[in-house]
Amino acid sequence: MSAVIQNRTVSPIPLVFVVAVVSALLSGCQSIPLFSDNQPEHIVWNSKPDSIASHEFNLSSGQGMVGTLASISSRENDTLSDIGRHYGLGYNDITIANANLDPWTLPAEQTVLLPLRFVLPDAPRKGIVLNLANMRMFYYPKNQANTVMTYPVGIGRQGWNTPLGQTQIVAKKANPDWTVPESIHREHQALGDPLPKVIRSGPDNPLGSYAMPLGFSGYLIHGTNKPYGIGLQVSHGCVQLYPEDIEVLFNKVEVGTPVRIVHQPYMATWQDDMLYLEAHRPLDKWEKQQKQLQKDIRKKLQQLASEKQATVDWSKVERILQRADGVPTPVLPGSADLPELTADAVQLAHPEQFFGQPVIDELSDSDWSILAASFENETDAQKLAAMLNHQGPPIPARKIAKDGSFQVVAGPFKNKKEAKTVAQRIKLNFDMDVKAIDPKQASRN
Repeated sequence: MSAVIQNRTVSPIPLVFVVAVVSALLSGCQSIPLFSDNQPEHIVWNSKPDSIASHEFNLSSGQGMVGTLASISSRENDTLSDIGRHYGLGYNDITIANANLDPWTLPAEQTVLLPLRFVLPDAPRKGIVLNLANMRMFYYPKNQANTVMTYPVGIGRQGWNTPLGQTQIVAKKANPDWTVPESIHREHQALGDPLPKVIRSGPDNPLGSYAMPLGFSGYLIHGTNKPYGIGLQVSHGCVQLYPEDIEVLFNKVEVGTPVRIVHQPYMATWQDDMLYLEAHRPLDKWEKQQKQLQKDIRKKLQQLASEKQATVDWSKVERILQRADGVPTPVLPGSADLPELTADAVQLAHPEQFFGQPVIDELSDSDWSILAASFENETDAQKLAAMLNHQGPPIPARKIAKDGSFQVVAGPFKNKKEAKTVAQRIKLNFDMDVKAIDPKQASRN
């Protein structure tokens, strides 16, 4: 199976799904049954579509929301991280929209909501607009007035916050080296993980393959070698994108492109004669402003409703604000709520494999390995294995049933040095003391 991505064709695994023209929702590869004159005048689809718009949308004048909700039925060993990345969603997008699910241990045949509908930030539609509150970037191409492109991002963590304001792209660098700032040197030194002064381009470079410095000194938009941090507050203030997304953006934007960074946790707009509210929890830095921010959005909803002499269901507004799941929800009396929206979401076919999903090599008797942990509960073992597999770079791991318990074994590793390096990473990231296992030792056990 091949799929189109940003006007390129890839096979066999699609990087990003795009919509084909069938009622603006369903893939053109679906077959439509032929009806005789005496049959009902409706369309019956033979199978689920396998694609939907996730990054690039047409935009008409005054339009305040793009995209549509979709869903997928999970399979064994799926994770929300893999599903999210495949469909252009960050960790925050997919986990808050599926708060009842464990991100790392999904049961088979579980419905997963794909929140691929987005209210556009209240900001000039020019260049790049980054909304920190939902960790999502919106790009309005200079020569495509009727287009918006959107990408999930990772942003600065508490104490290293990404700044608000107006700036611009001041340079573009492919295969960048990273000169490590002194403050980050000190931080890593304190953790027992010292860094060199310069990290050269390659798999160990946290900037990934592309970087675009901003006018804010020391801040960049760049890729990452830890893609499963997208949709989280993980950086030292920079804006990170999935490797496949930064490549597209890098090739489209020009030096001088304006960049506006905002924090808008609550957004509202009219769409098809329905008033919608999208709600997120304010980031920690703005947590004390939550009451005022909610007061502001209630005022905006009232203004928008008055424009069309409509009535707002304020009890529903309160539920949406409390839920804060990022799913745009209508707020007029009698309008659909989350269960109805989920039931009506476009159901997508499960791909053979998600883009970027870790593939774990077999472990042989001649390989170095690491016994990470042993659990009585299989679910706990599966969770740790999945989390190791989604580190950056990935740490290959699997759960193994042994003597009535479940072990999490990481590997294979080429040699003792590589195994010890990974063991140190596990200690730093998970606060777990683990040891490398010599294949000779493993063969005796």
